[in-house]
Amino acid sequence: MTKPLHHVDTPFETATFGMGCYWGCDSLFGATKGVLRTRVGYAAGTTENPRSKHVGDHVEVIEIHFDPKEISYKQLLEMFWNNHEYRASARLKREYMSMIMYHSEEHRQQAEASKVEQQAKEGDEVVVTEIVPESHLYPAANHNQKYRLQGHEDLAKGLDLTPELLQTSHVAARLNGYLVGVGGLDQFEAEVGKLGLTEEQAQYVRNYLIQNEGGALSC
Repeated sequence: MTKPLHHVDTPFETATFGMGCYWGCDSLFGATKGVLRTRVGYAAGTTENPRSKHVGDHVEVIEIHFDPKEISYKQLLEMFWNNHEYRASARLKREYMSMIMYHSEEHRQQAEASKVEQQAKEGDEVVVTEIVPESHLYPAANHNQKYRLQGHEDLAKGLDLTPELLQTSHVAARLNGYLVGVGGLDQFEAEVGKLGLTEEQAQYVRNYLIQNEGGALSC
């Protein structure tokens, strides 16, 4: 019997980014080659137990577990800069701040260097991205985890997703991106046999990927 591939035992590193609304970047990174799992939440503030309508001084973030043999931290940083607003002129609320939370000294150095490079491209525009050490992440509510996937109720139900799996499942992260067109058809076909989907589930995802590929991610 086919079982969804929720757990992958692969050595990983962690990246945490603040990129505005976390729904879009959860899909963006979830179907990126080399990403093992994602979860979204709130971090970098002092408010206790933040939640969606009471974030306090926290920032919406995505936490990414990735296989460094498949994708580098530098490549993830390139995706970070290319897919959100980080300029002072945008006047972002604290909740939607541009932020890099580093998990090692090597990552800090790479993050700092990438910010310098980005600032050099911006001219008079000021890059306001904060680079800070990792801190406790308060997971967002269940309905905000894998938000796009959960919009496909029958598919999500068929994957037997528990509240824990919404934050840790490999297949959930992948499908949360593929359903909105991230990753591309070739990549999907190369790995679909390993994801533990039924033929019906695979075709369902394939149809949406083809329909949405190349479209913009939004919240």
